[in-house]
Amino acid sequence: MEIKAKKRRGRTSFQIICGSFLSMILVGALLLMLPISSKERVVTPFTDCLFTAVSATCVTGLIVKDTATYWSLFGKCVIITLIQIGGMGVITIGIAIMQATGKKIGFAQRSTMQESISAPQVRGIVRLTGFILKTSALIELTGAVLMAPVFCRDFGIFKGIGYSLFHSISAFCNAGFDLMGIRQPFSSLTTYSDNVYINVIIMLLIITGGIGFLTWHDLLTHKLKLRKYTLQSKVVLLTSLILIIIPAVFFFFFEYGSLDMKERINASLFQSVTTRTAGFNTEDLMQMDASGKLVMIILMLIGGSPGSTAGGLKTATVAVLFLAAITVFSRKNDVQCFQRRLPDEAVRNAGALLFMYLFLSTASGIMISKIEGISLLTCLFETASAVGTVGLTLGITTTLSLASKIILMVLMFFGRVGGLTLIYAAVSSNENVKVKLPLEKISVG
Repeated sequence: MEIKAKKRRGRTSFQIICGSFLSMILVGALLLMLPISSKERVVTPFTDCLFTAVSATCVTGLIVKDTATYWSLFGKCVIITLIQIGGMGVITIGIAIMQATGKKIGFAQRSTMQESISAPQVRGIVRLTGFILKTSALIELTGAVLMAPVFCRDFGIFKGIGYSLFHSISAFCNAGFDLMGIRQPFSSLTTYSDNVYINVIIMLLIITGGIGFLTWHDLLTHKLKLRKYTLQSKVVLLTSLILIIIPAVFFFFFEYGSLDMKERINASLFQSVTTRTAGFNTEDLMQMDASGKLVMIILMLIGGSPGSTAGGLKTATVAVLFLAAITVFSRKNDVQCFQRRLPDEAVRNAGALLFMYLFLSTASGIMISKIEGISLLTCLFETASAVGTVGLTLGITTTLSLASKIILMVLMFFGRVGGLTLIYAAVSSNENVKVKLPLEKISVG
C-alpha cells in the first residue's frame, strides 16, 4: 500500500507582503473605532474606520471623515503612523525592528524584503533597509523644519510643529492626508494656493518620495556620475521629469489661464506633481474641464516609481511599454534603452500590468456609476485615484454607498501592494512547466 505524503509549502514572499498589509489595516481600523480616536468620543462605524485605515496604509488620501475636524489627537496619530508604515512598507519596518532587537535576519526575511521594495538582488538588502529608514527620517524632518515657520505663524507653536511634521510625512509618503479642514472641511491645501514657499516644499517632498529608494541610493552613491547609475534609475529619472514637465505645460495653457503668471506657474507645476502620486490639491478640481480631468486620470494611473512610497502602474512600466511600441514601429527585434537590451519578461509584465490597471479602473468606474447614478467620468476619476493610490476626488467619496466604498478599498489595496504581487500571492504553485506547445501564428493589428 503506497502512502503519498503531502508536501507542505510555506508562505511565499508575496503572500507575506499581502498578509502584512492586511494585518496592519485591520489593526488600524480597530484602533480608529475606539472612542478615544474621535473628537466626540464616540465609536466610529467599522466601515468608515476600515476605509480610513485602508486609505492611510495604502498611502492614498481618499477620506470619508475630515481628518482635522473628526479625529482626535490619538486618531490623527494612528492615521499618520499607518501612513508612515504604509509608505516605508510593513516589511521594511518589520526588518528594522528585528535588526534593532538583535534578532537574526534569515534568507526568507531578506527575500521578502527584496520583493517588498523591488530590489534587484538579496545581497545588501539589510544595509539598504537602514538606508531607507535614515533617508526617510532625514527628508521628513527637513521638510517639517522648513514648513514650521509658516504653520507656527498660522496655528501657534505647538500645533504648527505638529502640522509641519504631519504634512511632511504625508507628502513624502505620497499620502495626501491633510489637517487643513479646520479652515474648511475637505479643503486640502487650497488655502495655501498662493503660498509658493509651502507649495515648493510639498512638491519636493512628493517627488523625493515618489522616485523610489533605489534611485535615491544611486543618486547619493554616484552623485552626478550618470553613467554609473543603474538602468532603472536612468529610466525613472527621465520618465519622471517628462511626466512633470509635459502635464504642467498642458495645465498652464489650458486650465489656469485666468490666474496671474506666478499663480499660473505655481498651480500648473503643483497639479502636475501631485496628480500622479500624492493627492493634495491647491485648486478646485471640479472647475476643470473634461480634457483636464482625463489628463489627470492618465497621470493618476501611472503613479510613482518602483520601490517608492507611491502606488500606481509605475513610471518604469510606462517607459517599458513606450519603448516596446518604438521597437515595433522601428521593426527591431529587441527593446532597447540607454544602450541596453530589456528582457522579454519585463515587456510581458508591463503589458499585463497595463491591462490590469485599465480593466480594474474602467470596470470599477462603470460599476460605481451604475450603483450611484453619477457620471462615468467622475467615477473613473475616483477609481483611477484609488488604484493609483493618489487620493484626489471630485467630491463624491463621502456620498458613496457601502458597495462603492468596498470597490474603492479593493482598488487602493491593489494599487499599493502591486498587481503582480497580488497575482503571485494567489498563485502559490512554484512548478515550472518545461514542455513547449506547438507554435501557431495569429494576426494582430
